[in-house]
Amino acid sequence: METLDWHGAKPPRREALEGASVRLEPLDAQRHGDDLFAAAAGADETWRYLPYGPFAGKDEFIRWLEERAPMTDPLAFAIIDRSARAATGIATFMSMVPEHGVIEIGHIWLSPRLQKSRQATEAIFVMARHAFDDLGNRRLEWKCSNENAGSKRAALRFGFMFEGLFRHHRVDKGRNRDTAWFSIIDSEWPACRAAFEAWLANENFDSAGRQRRSLADLREGIRAGTG
Repeated sequence: METLDWHGAKPPRREALEGASVRLEPLDAQRHGDDLFAAAAGADETWRYLPYGPFAGKDEFIRWLEERAPMTDPLAFAIIDRSARAATGIATFMSMVPEHGVIEIGHIWLSPRLQKSRQATEAIFVMARHAFDDLGNRRLEWKCSNENAGSKRAALRFGFMFEGLFRHHRVDKGRNRDTAWFSIIDSEWPACRAAFEAWLANENFDSAGRQRRSLADLREGIRAGTG
């Protein structure tokens, strides 16, 4: 058994995380509520695999934000699209075990505007970078319903490795949930980080905003030593 010179990771603090196209601010119902409610309008499908939502109206939604904002695990961040100057999604750090260097990105809600966007990818990168480079974690987790094909594709695209299926893991909204588990560990992070940085670089996009190389292609090239 390997002996580690391990002193633990730091827990995340309630402070903003900066990216080029996004800023992640600790969730504040008063500051972010109007933007998030507007972003959620007509997007009931985005709540399908989450244990809460959709909400009957703005008052119920704001009450939910007020309950969630003070929590430390999960610790929620509003994703601010710098170009729109508005909150367009939520993501959290959760299931934190600093003494073992484990942390998860979860409870992700992205408005239709944010889904499959450059900003959404950067938001995940900013959180992963903070988890490894600033907090010193050894393991970053991603979990989702096994029925959520989009989330599973996203995990693999971001560089998470599939670890297995926890059958009958939870009951959400009266339905069984089998949970798919994914992770990135610290030895894998340098290649993942380099791929994120290369993908997000302006030169990776043409004048119409289309990617020149995919994130997965860049990551595999970096791992193979071909760039």
